[in-house]
Amino acid sequence: GPAELALLERALGLREGNKYGVQGERKVPVLQTNNGPGLIGLVTIAAYLVKQTKKGQLLGSSAEEKAVVQQWLEYRVTRVDGCSGKEDTRIILKDLNMYLEDKVYLAGNNFTLADILMYYGLHHIMADLTVQEKEKYLNVSRWFNHIQHYPGVRQNLSNVVFIKNRLYTNAH
Repeated sequence: GPAELALLERALGLREGNKYGVQGERKVPVLQTNNGPGLIGLVTIAAYLVKQTKKGQLLGSSAEEKAVVQQWLEYRVTRVDGCSGKEDTRIILKDLNMYLEDKVYLAGNNFTLADILMYYGLHHIMADLTVQEKEKYLNVSRWFNHIQHYPGVRQNLSNVVFIKNRLYTNAH
């Protein structure tokens, strides 16, 4: 939640200084704004931060791309954050692996907020995978490795190591 939003602020080049809190048992992030009520929820706050920058394309350029970005942001919050245990993790990685088979980014050919937040959400999962597991989910590994090297995204998160030659042998 809050730690991730601070990473996002830096990735977007925003001045830090937003005050984040959490709410309820599920520790939903809250942003206290100067004027009016606070903003609640990772996706809502993340979209608000993007709109503060001149990087609106991160939310999608076309109507379709905007919808796809929104879809993956929802998936991140409902499925990835709600992930409990090995079986859930396996299903998520399998779904993503199939989806990413013919795509560079989650919204097709363009880097978006969905890639950033999915990367942050999957970081601890990918860091724990064995070499064999990473190879089993080659498309996810290729995508993840690409995003972690995207300027400004990884920051202080650990670098997840992949065996390079295997990632790109069947690249399109």
